[in-house]
Amino acid sequence: MKIIDHINNAEGKTLFSFELLPPIKGQSIKGIFDAIDPLMEFNPPFIDVTYLREDYIYKQHANGLLEKVAYRKRPSTVATCAAIMNKYKVDAVPHLICGGFTKDETENALIDLQFLGIDNVLVLRGDARKSDNGFIPTPNGHAYASELLQHVVNMNNGKYLHDDMESAEKTDFCIGVAGYPEKHFESPNLDTDFKYLKHKVDTGADFIVTQMFFDNKKYAEFVEKCRTNGINVPIIPGLKPITNSKQLISLPKIFHLDIPLELTEAVQSCKSEKEVKEVGIEWMINQCKELKAMGAPVLHFYTMGNPEPTKRIARAIF
Repeated sequence: MKIIDHINNAEGKTLFSFELLPPIKGQSIKGIFDAIDPLMEFNPPFIDVTYLREDYIYKQHANGLLEKVAYRKRPSTVATCAAIMNKYKVDAVPHLICGGFTKDETENALIDLQFLGIDNVLVLRGDARKSDNGFIPTPNGHAYASELLQHVVNMNNGKYLHDDMESAEKTDFCIGVAGYPEKHFESPNLDTDFKYLKHKVDTGADFIVTQMFFDNKKYAEFVEKCRTNGINVPIIPGLKPITNSKQLISLPKIFHLDIPLELTEAVQSCKSEKEVKEVGIEWMINQCKELKAMGAPVLHFYTMGNPEPTKRIARAIF
């Protein structure tokens, strides 16, 4: 079922969902199931599975020379989605990214998703490789999320890359895109960010999932600005509790977000990491209660394979 149908069928009730990473190459699917099992009591209608770009590693040969090799650490997003749908009978939402894929490879992946009965995709540009200073598109691949989005929309309209195809079947994907309540770090200003987001919605995006945030005013202002700019699709807040004191530095650095002073001081006053975790979970519980009262369609948690904090938060909310 499509995400927008899940939201519409809920008739104003806030839903629960979460996101996880596919297994590291060489690991079994059991770790994924172990991360999902504790959260199934909250009846998630869908589960997101991320897609990470390949990076480079260096292998040393016997002669001492180093060889630069492309390596994808977590290659099994599509298979993980299929396994989740088969075991739990819930919708899986694979992330589609630009980096690491040619346009033909993207199209073939979308055909595979359609054949597997996957109805939803989350379209993202994706991050730069750690070894690169900035995002570098794959040759003959998409450079921007808007281009990747247009590719999916074209297939939904029966238009494939190669025009010589006869009687091409239309796909029917529900398409999500990312939103940034505190601005994408590469945008010169928030107004420009909204211009790009509006373009994606006008192109055919069906819903928005936000970057994590810790101040609900940022989400409320983001939603209001979306509506005043004619962006009327569902806006799903993305959430992650602080669970250790190092995240006061790492989260702003990686995700380019602000952590409220009240939360910062509460974490800094803790005498142990256990206390930090409790503060972070309590903050997120209050944040979720407020978001629910505000009418957020879904509370979407970035679990990173650790279900315990999300389970405690969900039990207090749902």
